[in-house]
Amino acid sequence: MAFLTKKKIVLAVGLLVIGGGAAAYFSRNKAPVLEPPRFRTAAADTGNITQTVTATGTINPVALINIGSQVSGTVSELKADFNDHVTKGQVLLKLDPTIFNAQIRQADAQLASARASLKLAQATHQRNQSLLTQNYISPLALDQSKREVDVAQANIQLAQAQLARVQADLDNSVIRSPIDGVIIKRTIDLGQTVAASFTTPQLFQIARDLTKMQIDTSVSEADVGSLKEGQQARFVVDAYPDKEFNARMRQFRLAANVLNNVVTYNVVLDVDNKDELLKPGMTAQVRLLVGNRQNVLRVPTAALRFRLSDEEIEKQKRLAEAAAGKSASASASASAAATAATAATEAPQEDDASFRTKADLARTFRIYTLDAKNQPKALDVNIGLSNFRYTEVVSGDLKKGDKVITRAIGNDKEGGM
Repeated sequence: MAFLTKKKIVLAVGLLVIGGGAAAYFSRNKAPVLEPPRFRTAAADTGNITQTVTATGTINPVALINIGSQVSGTVSELKADFNDHVTKGQVLLKLDPTIFNAQIRQADAQLASARASLKLAQATHQRNQSLLTQNYISPLALDQSKREVDVAQANIQLAQAQLARVQADLDNSVIRSPIDGVIIKRTIDLGQTVAASFTTPQLFQIARDLTKMQIDTSVSEADVGSLKEGQQARFVVDAYPDKEFNARMRQFRLAANVLNNVVTYNVVLDVDNKDELLKPGMTAQVRLLVGNRQNVLRVPTAALRFRLSDEEIEKQKRLAEAAAGKSASASASASAAATAATAATEAPQEDDASFRTKADLARTFRIYTLDAKNQPKALDVNIGLSNFRYTEVVSGDLKKGDKVITRAIGNDKEGGM
């Protein structure tokens, strides 16, 4: 019995020794726990950068003519409708000519009366001339008869002018197209009365050619410095969300538009609409190409906005102090590293580099890369063209393939801001 007990004790001790050795072995060979990544990074690469200016505009015909009426009246004939193609001189509508014809007859009667008065005045003047030679009338009577002749001649001219005016009113009662084009708007109906007493009523709108359109856009004053005539543009409309159209800048208009202290300028773009897909009045979302760089070193634009959080700054300081406490010889360099880390985070924050004018190119921005220990490292670079996705790196110690920090993981706001 004692023998069995001693044997069990030896077996138990052996198992404990084996178990302890195995535990020590696996403990020594256990993989180290990796620190989870704290930053989202992207590699600097080479590629093309296009800088654009965005604007919203309205598609309009290049030539848009408003057709009105110089005279008042009731529409008796309507000979054109929406979307009709018309030619120059074609009749669009006619006003009731009854009143105009009556005015012409009245003017004719006044002209005939003036001519009759002239004949009487001329006969009286000739008779007075013969009577003056016989000393039956005074010279004053002859002068008065001569005046009556002149007045009668003037009345004839007045009656002729009146006749020409009412004849013009009759001609103007027939509304004709001044150009070849397409009617895109009509504001009159058959039987409606046109009143032209105070303002000229608008009856039709005619577009000269719908295959040539223009976009009237409003561009912010911050973007006009990079605009030049002839620049390429692309735009989309809601009617064709999957199709992009080409345009070209034709004119920059100097008249500023100020609304709620916001200053914009009108920029006109030419559009080829040979398929007539674009209609007058459509809203266009325009991107004007103002800069282009080929095969340049670039980083995500988000990297320019990233800043270390306060917690990360404190962590950098603690790491620097810990490194300084391990070796007296490394204390000076650790202090310098802590100072550099603090200075890097206390640098003034730059604004967004997207869509700046050429005068602002090659500015200095501070970005952050990851060192060999996956710790953030500040780096100053000069930037060139920029858009919402990429920014050109003109100079600095950044190389292709370097990882740049774009945001902190777990922070919904980029740059820890």
